Amino acid sequence: MGDSWGYCHIFAEVGMLKRCLLGVCVGLVLWAGSVQAAVQTKEVVYRDGEVALKGWLAWDDAIAGPRPGVVVVHEWWGLNDYALGRARMLAGMGYAAFAMDMYGDNKVTTHGGTAGEWMKQITGNIAAWRERARLGLEAFRQEAVVDKERVAAIGYCFGGATVMQMAYAGMDLRGVASFHGSLPPAVGEDLGRIRAKVLVAHGQADGFIPAERIVAFQKGLEEAKADWSMVVYGGAKHGFTNPEAGKMGIEGLAYDESADKRSWKALEVFLKEVFVP
Repeated sequence: MGDSWGYCHIFAEVGMLKRCLLGVCVGLVLWAGSVQAAVQTKEVVYRDGEVALKGWLAWDDAIAGPRPGVVVVHEWWGLNDYALGRARMLAGMGYAAFAMDMYGDNKVTTHGGTAGEWMKQITGNIAAWRERARLGLEAFRQEAVVDKERVAAIGYCFGGATVMQMAYAGMDLRGVASFHGSLPPAVGEDLGRIRAKVLVAHGQADGFIPAERIVAFQKGLEEAKADWSMVVYGGAKHGFTNPEAGKMGIEGLAYDESADKRSWKALEVFLKEVFVP
């Protein structure tokens, strides 16, 4: 500000002084606007029967009106900062994003045994699993910043399996993307319900997913005549998108920076495709 006033004193003509002051004022207005515009988050509370679920909505308040929405489904650890961070990244790209809660009761852990138990409680009943995901999707759709006609879902690990179940249930989604998910195959009535386009990001060295399941997963999508693609990243292990994966004390989990960045770029292209009006 001191330099701006110094220049004003140098200019002798009144007109020049007015232009200088105007420039300072405009600059301050633009600066103030840039400070106010930012990614915002808020907690969204909804229920599945007796279970209170608490997701997080993220959006850029510099964008006016509804915009395409993306649901983010967490890993088996629960709705932690990683899932919320992905939602914020999507909001920064211009989407409305919702970090969905699949466990409820603020359940978050870094212990593999506990995470496995929580996950099995959900996946043990496929109908209930899908219903809980649907409730989160509908809670998201009620938000004013979301274009209800253009919504997709992405998920990591357990979340990747969850978004596939959402697709198998025929939920109204433009697309689903699974990152190092468990790849449950579509069977029976699922084959006739898939409407969403499918993107799968898989680690070639993922020892958690048997080769026969991959074959069954791909076969199911083919039988369903789904619009799908699968990208396999050489050498990448389970959890390859999460920088904390290798710190969990579980053999076979590891972060892969290259696979993480490439799979996110693939998601960017996928979302632009599925959200074409």
